Amino acid sequence: MQPQVEVMRRADVNRLYDEKVNKSRRAQRSAKDAHKPDKRRSRTRRPLFERGMGLDLPFLLLVLVLVIIGMIMMFSASYPSAYYKLNDSYFYVRRQLIYALIGLAAMIGISFFNYNKLHKVAPIVLGFAYLTLVIVLFLPGNVHRWIEVGPINIQASEIMKFAIILFFAHWGSLYYDKMQYAKYSVLPGLIIFGSTAALLLLEPHYSGIVITAILTIIMLYVSGMKMKFLVIGGILLLIAIIGAWVTGILTYAMQRMDGWGQALVYTTEEMWQTTWQTRNSLYSIGSGGLFGLGLGQSRQKYLYLPEPQNDFIFAIVCEELGFIGAVIILLIFALLVWRGITLSLRSKDNFGKLLGIGLSSQIGVQVVLNILVITDWLPNTGISLPFFSYGGSSLIMLLAQMGLILSISRTANIEKQ
Repeated sequence: MQPQVEVMRRADVNRLYDEKVNKSRRAQRSAKDAHKPDKRRSRTRRPLFERGMGLDLPFLLLVLVLVIIGMIMMFSASYPSAYYKLNDSYFYVRRQLIYALIGLAAMIGISFFNYNKLHKVAPIVLGFAYLTLVIVLFLPGNVHRWIEVGPINIQASEIMKFAIILFFAHWGSLYYDKMQYAKYSVLPGLIIFGSTAALLLLEPHYSGIVITAILTIIMLYVSGMKMKFLVIGGILLLIAIIGAWVTGILTYAMQRMDGWGQALVYTTEEMWQTTWQTRNSLYSIGSGGLFGLGLGQSRQKYLYLPEPQNDFIFAIVCEELGFIGAVIILLIFALLVWRGITLSLRSKDNFGKLLGIGLSSQIGVQVVLNILVITDWLPNTGISLPFFSYGGSSLIMLLAQMGLILSISRTANIEKQ
């Protein structure tokens, strides 16, 4: 009996030991699983759109709303002149619709592109932009701004705007801790902007110079450049402008400034012709009143306001949709810029932050300058309104850049999850 009892005791000990080991292993597995996300819970809580694409839905919707409203207003503003000049009321809107579809496809495609791939090629993109600015100078015409590629006229300055934002995002992220020194901030800023301004001056394209100057300042400032360097740079720029004016280099610009602020003071026949476009823009804005004349009911677009589908399209918006409609559209633009900057600040790296802030700021800069021009607060220098003004290269480039912001937001969403 004694051996049998001893065997039973050993079996009980082994059983208790096995239970203790199994319990320990189960506890270890539970501890490991506690750090893993619950896939079933995440699938039920995460929105379908965000799970499938990872894009920022509010930003995407704001872009789509602006494109749709812009398309409607561009057609409303353009059909009288299109019928009169081309015998086809749908000429401009048909082409703009094609450009919009290409741009939207590019936006969605680029949103899945890893924006960090642009980090290494930023100097190459800048070099290509310089090449386009040089090429246009050898093309026929008095004003050298466009390169014809099939049915699309590519504006070299549009490529340069993006290249400057991209390069300074690249440069600022590389030397983020050294941007407080002039060697890493003021010097590259003066070299790149100075060379760009010289080439744009030869086109001539003064609005492009203004926009690139503002974008350069924004990119250097958000990269960490000291405020005192901005002041010094502004003084040097003012000295350069005065020197160019004294030497006669800015003769064309001075001609564009004739009548600035005097659109409603036409004392001579020459002044009447010079201020014709700006004056009719003010008439259009004033005619809209609070609620507007109604969609499609503008009077100034009937050959009074030249090229109403281009830089002065917002004057037609004010006339047809009134002050309230114009303010709503400006609020949508403001939301787009704010959302773009907010998404950029969530980026996991400085390159994404700087790139997104620069691309978002470009929209805001162009909107503000365009409004100032059509209201005669700035000289008539030809600044387009994003997503509204007619133009293939501008619309496609803008939508592609919005795709980059969506790419930044998608990566930020992945990191957050």
